[in-house]
Amino acid sequence: MLKAGWRERVWRYGPLVVWLCLVLYASTGTFSASNTSRILRPVLLWLFPDITEASLLGAHFFTRKAAHVAEYAVLALFAARAFLGSARGLLRARWYAFAFALVAAVALADEYLQSLNPARTGTPYDSLLDMSGGAAALAVVALWRGRRRRV
Repeated sequence: MLKAGWRERVWRYGPLVVWLCLVLYASTGTFSASNTSRILRPVLLWLFPDITEASLLGAHFFTRKAAHVAEYAVLALFAARAFLGSARGLLRARWYAFAFALVAAVALADEYLQSLNPARTGTPYDSLLDMSGGAAALAVVALWRGRRRRV
């Protein structure tokens, strides 16, 4: 078994921990729908001056849901990076399962925290969306690694 120094561990796990903190910060009222619409609405009106109110609402909804997928895909990628480079054989061997378990646990905790915040709405559907984004990113990593081994 390889011994990993603290610098190597920080290099491997640091981005994962930082992103995890950002994901949990995004669960706060700062990123509520009313706050994100204050940014997105003017941008959409500038890009599309004739956009209807219904289209604005739809674009805002789609953007927020796409953000769920993207933020958890990045979380999964950082988890895969950390676990694939781990000094622990079990983490390296079962990187996909550990990475997905982390994504699922964070997604469920994230939505639970949002349900406690009056400015947010936590739903199990968003947890499923989060996990889907993470699973898709992990599948891409697995396919990429499999293809790379064959070449």
